[in-house]
Amino acid sequence: MRALICGISGQDGAYLADLLLKKGYAVTGTSRNVATASNGNLARLGIVNQVQLVSMTTHEPDSVLDVLRKTEADEIYNLAGQSSVGISFEQPAETLDSIIGGNLHILEGIRRLGRPARFYNAGSGECFGESQPGGASEGDPFRPQSPYAVAKAAAYWLVANYREAYGLYACTGILFNHESPLRPARFVTRKIIATACRISRGSGEKLVLGNMAIRRDWGWAPEYVETMWLMLQQATPADFVIATGSSNSLGDFVSEAFAAVDLDWRGHTETSRSLFRPTDIAEIRGNPARIAEALGWKARHNLQSVVAMMVKAELENML
Repeated sequence: MRALICGISGQDGAYLADLLLKKGYAVTGTSRNVATASNGNLARLGIVNQVQLVSMTTHEPDSVLDVLRKTEADEIYNLAGQSSVGISFEQPAETLDSIIGGNLHILEGIRRLGRPARFYNAGSGECFGESQPGGASEGDPFRPQSPYAVAKAAAYWLVANYREAYGLYACTGILFNHESPLRPARFVTRKIIATACRISRGSGEKLVLGNMAIRRDWGWAPEYVETMWLMLQQATPADFVIATGSSNSLGDFVSEAFAAVDLDWRGHTETSRSLFRPTDIAEIRGNPARIAEALGWKARHNLQSVVAMMVKAELENML
């Protein structure tokens, strides 16, 4: 089996590549420019020499079509595009173009080539906006409240349209927050972990955050990529919410992180209005009942174990 991972250098792309290699796949991964791309996550997992890396620009149809034609992949995973909610408020045009345009050009490329490739799109729980009682499910309406969420919602419907109109095997995994040591430093969860670890080593700094009352459904990234593969192994394509089903506040995340390094967070943190987003959703939580019933998948890690694993990896990386 041949797999193409668009956005292989990111957190999810690296973990997915590792999973597929262990299953015996030949894996090709894309980035905008292979010559200048950072492959640190692949190197950290020890697989950088086991994947083929190619350059592809998702907002250029010819670039996408050329890679699809050359790789002849059986499974295509699109994990590329601008991935930060916060940055999307600063760069809305880039966010929409990279997410919507990228999916459009890949789907159109698959349709034009006529090969029976199976396509996975990385969606987001941000599309639902404020969580409904019991958590957001597949049939709930989207109420996006950021440029990122707007783009992910549009991409979701684009995938559904190509599936229904052209008979493509195309589906979206609606992923809620999922973390790991491979998270980039610009993400608040990694910022919390890294800062708490530095403070525990005597840095003397303060952790400055925005709204600590927000609640999110945090899971473990390595097990979330398992669902991506599982979704493409089914007889018919379907979209699924991928979540733990539980939510915790950002304050809970902070408390767990400092407790893991034997510190009380209250003496080491500050809040700043400058870090509040223009729109900040109070709670985002998913309901994974459908994927549990259909695919037998259930999240194995909760907030406490996720934070503990991230702290452990961060401390080891500081040695």
